[in-house]
Amino acid sequence: MIRKLFLLAAVAALAAGGYFYFRKPEPALSFLTAEVTRRDIVQTVSATGTIEAVNTVDVGTQVSGTINKIFTDYNGIVKAGQVIATIDPILFEAEVAAAEADLAVAQAGVAEEEADLNDARRDYERKKTLFAKDFIAASEVDTAMSTFEGARARVTSAKATVLQARAKLDKARANLNYTTITSPLDGVVVAKDVSEGQTVAASYSTPTLFTIAEDLTKMQVEAAVDEADIGYLREGMKALFTVDSYPSDTFEGYVHQVRFQAETEENVVTYTVVVRVDNQEMKLKPGMTANVTFEIASARRVLAVPNAAFRFSPPGEAAGGDLLWIAGEGGSLRALPVERGLSDGLFTAISGDVEEGQTVVTAVTGTAKATKKADSAPPRPGMF
Repeated sequence: MIRKLFLLAAVAALAAGGYFYFRKPEPALSFLTAEVTRRDIVQTVSATGTIEAVNTVDVGTQVSGTINKIFTDYNGIVKAGQVIATIDPILFEAEVAAAEADLAVAQAGVAEEEADLNDARRDYERKKTLFAKDFIAASEVDTAMSTFEGARARVTSAKATVLQARAKLDKARANLNYTTITSPLDGVVVAKDVSEGQTVAASYSTPTLFTIAEDLTKMQVEAAVDEADIGYLREGMKALFTVDSYPSDTFEGYVHQVRFQAETEENVVTYTVVVRVDNQEMKLKPGMTANVTFEIASARRVLAVPNAAFRFSPPGEAAGGDLLWIAGEGGSLRALPVERGLSDGLFTAISGDVEEGQTVVTAVTGTAKATKKADSAPPRPGMF
């Protein structure tokens, strides 16, 4: 009996020892943390656009003909009124000569009709006198009066013919003047679409020969801003942008105009925002693509945490809200209520019972005996 009791006790001891031997404590959770830091938070709206000259003029021709001579080229500096091309004027000079001849004929016709009018007036006056003395019949006076009125009408018609001839002459002279193409403004030739000897036709539309930018030291960006962001933008607002040609340079401008006209492409609605910028160094050129950032709000030197800190929640807890979490011993967590401020998409300004340098949890990284610590940069994608 004693032996049996001894065996039972030994079995019980072995079982208890095995239980405590094989049972291991739950490992503590390991967290990725970030420090509460002081930084500038700037809220922005991004867009892309095209750099253009502030004022660009397409120079064309109102008459058809053969380009006789070109006096400028790409990047040429031109002044207002400067001759930049000519069209062969021979046909237009002939039209002027013909119109001058037609005008001379019409003027001669007026002189002839006026002479007839004077004869008809004298005959009418003479016959009225004779009729008053009963020397002629009344019918002769009536005939003379009709002749006089007819001569007066023909003079009026001849004078109208002169006006028509003069108008044709003015048109012919204007067309001749149009064969000399001049620059309408001081500027730079940014495009040339014609060559000497080329025939241009202006029958249905005015062909563009040159494109002249008024002043390339002042440029503008025409940026397409999404309808969801257009409400944030105001005239005078600061704008920064970069171009691929100078990736390390940041150019600064201001919002000159927010246009009301909407553009729709593939069901995406955008509005054009014009940003004016100084270009004294002549780095910016028409047609460049600009990546624009509009600063719509800012908070300077405020306490901030990575946005991932607000997306973290302990196992079993709902995410979100205005709670941050601080890791304690053994994988424990303590809630830290804060008030959210401005966010730039990566960091969020906070206020409340929080101090600079304090660490907050941004993600669970696994199980370990100690808590890992990250720098103040946001966690890498996939860590939360």
